[in-house]
Amino acid sequence: MKSANRYNAAEIMIDRNISRGYGDKVAFQDATRALSYKALQTESNQVANALTTLDIDRETRVALLMLDTVSYPSVFWGAIRAGIVPVCLNTLLTANQYLYMLNDSRARALVVSAALLPTIEPLLDQLPFLRHVIVSDRDSKGHPNLASLMASASDAFETAATHPDETAFWLYSSGSTGAPKGVRHVHTSPAYVADTYGQNILGIRHEDVCFSAAKLFFAYGLGASMAIPMSVGATTVLLPDRPTPQSVLGTLNKFNPTLFFGVPTLYAAMLAGDDCKPANSSNRLRLCISAGEGLPEDVGKSWQERMGVPILDGIGSTEMLHVFLSNRPGDIRYGTSGREFGGYRLRLVDDDGRDVDDDELGELLVSGGSAGDGYWNQRAKSRATFAGEWTHTGDKYIRDNEGYYHYCGRTDDMFKVSGRWVSPFEVEQAIVSHPAIIEAAVVAHEDEEGLIKPKAFVILKDPEDINGLFENLKEYVKKAVGVWKYPRWVEAVDELPKTATGKIQRFRLRG
Repeated sequence: MKSANRYNAAEIMIDRNISRGYGDKVAFQDATRALSYKALQTESNQVANALTTLDIDRETRVALLMLDTVSYPSVFWGAIRAGIVPVCLNTLLTANQYLYMLNDSRARALVVSAALLPTIEPLLDQLPFLRHVIVSDRDSKGHPNLASLMASASDAFETAATHPDETAFWLYSSGSTGAPKGVRHVHTSPAYVADTYGQNILGIRHEDVCFSAAKLFFAYGLGASMAIPMSVGATTVLLPDRPTPQSVLGTLNKFNPTLFFGVPTLYAAMLAGDDCKPANSSNRLRLCISAGEGLPEDVGKSWQERMGVPILDGIGSTEMLHVFLSNRPGDIRYGTSGREFGGYRLRLVDDDGRDVDDDELGELLVSGGSAGDGYWNQRAKSRATFAGEWTHTGDKYIRDNEGYYHYCGRTDDMFKVSGRWVSPFEVEQAIVSHPAIIEAAVVAHEDEEGLIKPKAFVILKDPEDINGLFENLKEYVKKAVGVWKYPRWVEAVDELPKTATGKIQRFRLRG
């Protein structure tokens, strides 16, 4: 009989599906290989043995800098099975950022895709804690090869008797407002996400096929591609390439998933193309999901009208692991993040920590069992964010009298014009509803008298068609959201600065 103090997430997410009779069911599928739950169990055992043979001890960190292929879950869950802590690294960062995170985490080993190895190799003499570099592809370029290490390892492993509150894995925050922070998550968190959002909102079931454009290193992607589908023995499709509108539509059309997880910027980019239509998508799609940033109302409505499938917009965070506030099937109000659902409690507070009334602006706080166990080596920030049972999100919201939450922006992005708060997101929604605009970002900017006014950066559908557009756009926004909120300056750009998870980095536009 297992002790109540024993809980290993690999047993819950993999072994339980074997006992349910799902061993032969495909767990993960990429462009070249399919992996059943039984094969995943075997490979995770081999990874656990291989890492242990390299003297990587329990609670030691191993960094994953891997593209989204079926090897990723084998390494991730193999480490967790051994009580070793995988640290999921963003695959789109710079060498200096990897240097920081590898030294910050003190990772003992790094498992890296061959395509990303050239970025890491020049750093190796600056990584005193790193002892092993393992290449996940067969072309290992002189480094140990993951397949070879697994082939020489036993396929039997006694799963570590980890504690429910023991750290299982790390995720680094996206850095949308500054340097990334290592968030520690415990063993029970993946199942908590699946039991709350996966069940209460998505109604996840064994027959579902999930496809997330958000990558596995991203909290949203990890929940969408692993925690939620694995909780019921469903199948996940993985895309190692960059999620462009073309590659995403191609994957939807080829594998016919039932659930698609995207981000607002991707939905907007897909809608800008003529090939975004049901015939080029999945013929089994029952729900689309959006998170990462607020979904503009016009984008949600346009997608449902064109594709015939609704988008459930919600909000989550690296600190909370996944979505904790969401619209739901049959209860969608585009332009909002939906309403509170079971498993999470929400509050809106003012700058003094007092709860605000409906229709008043406040910072969103959330309480739920998937909250992280703090930031690594950042005590002051941990205390400010993880305040007892409540986690500060840094997001400003207004809750209406029906319980729907209206996103206004990040705390650092909000600003006042003529003494009144301006929500960058509200202005951006108005701008992107204009037929000439694909995407927009709004920031505070000083005029000649030193007064703060909105400035907009926009991506145009037709960069050649700008004659009179900007003045037309200003009048358009005035009518939509108010005279004091319209952008006094509009600048066309080819792209907006974003994190690798698709969040706009407005702080980089505030120069």
